[in-house]
Amino acid sequence: MIVRDGQILLARLSPLVTSDELWTLPGGGLDHGEDPRDAVIREIHEETGLEADVSDTARVYSAHMPQAWRGGRRVNAHAVRIVYDGWVAPGSPAPRVVEVDGSTSEAAWQPLAEVLAGSVPVTPLVTEALAAHRPFQLQRVAAYALVKRTGVGGDELLLTRLSAIATYPGLWTLPGGGIAHGERPAAALEREVAEECGIPCEVAELIDVHDSHFSGTSPSGRWEDFHGVHLVFAAGVDPDAEPRVAAGGGTTDAVAWVSVADVTSGSVSVLNLVTHALGLPEGTP
Repeated sequence: MIVRDGQILLARLSPLVTSDELWTLPGGGLDHGEDPRDAVIREIHEETGLEADVSDTARVYSAHMPQAWRGGRRVNAHAVRIVYDGWVAPGSPAPRVVEVDGSTSEAAWQPLAEVLAGSVPVTPLVTEALAAHRPFQLQRVAAYALVKRTGVGGDELLLTRLSAIATYPGLWTLPGGGIAHGERPAAALEREVAEECGIPCEVAELIDVHDSHFSGTSPSGRWEDFHGVHLVFAAGVDPDAEPRVAAGGGTTDAVAWVSVADVTSGSVSVLNLVTHALGLPEGTP
């Protein structure tokens, strides 16, 4: 079950299986001794050409088909279907069928609304699995630093810019990030500022707690119902230090001292975490 941005990834059954147009979830039979998670990842690639990740847990569906056709004859079939939630990386190519002469003739992202409305013909498994499907819920506790200095044109904030793999690419936010299990918030913030800004920081008092709740595609490509809890600390750095992104490939692609006046005027687009920390009206989550 791979759902994101209002679409679901489906595979069309080939004429070897049915002469009618019929779409189903990508997947298939397990080889003897094969782990189910390995099997579904293999089948997704064969039927859609995409490299997928799947959840650790799954839902199980049972279908008894006493008059099923198999190998040109009627059989009393019992199918046990293990349905995982899956996701593919952002920027993945369009789906295409890799296997030759298999049970799949086409793969495509189908509009979820059309599937639910019945205008895209699907197998009962798709309908049954969608009825039980819920977006992955993630609550993330993170620590952020409000760092100010006085520049030539007035007060400035140390901000980081979200990269193309982030949910809101191009927007600026406070330096910081997720707190690892068992990690002290202040220690996590020192680590994150070093990674994102390349300079050490001294963490002071906790200023406020902010939160945001939204759904969207995570950097991994998984569609998530996300709740972020943000601990905002006052912090200080050497005002003459030149910040630089020390850890590449993540959700931060730039760091800079930004004029508070540019933030308040809206000429620099920021997450509402920044405006909240400054006591301004909030906008983007």
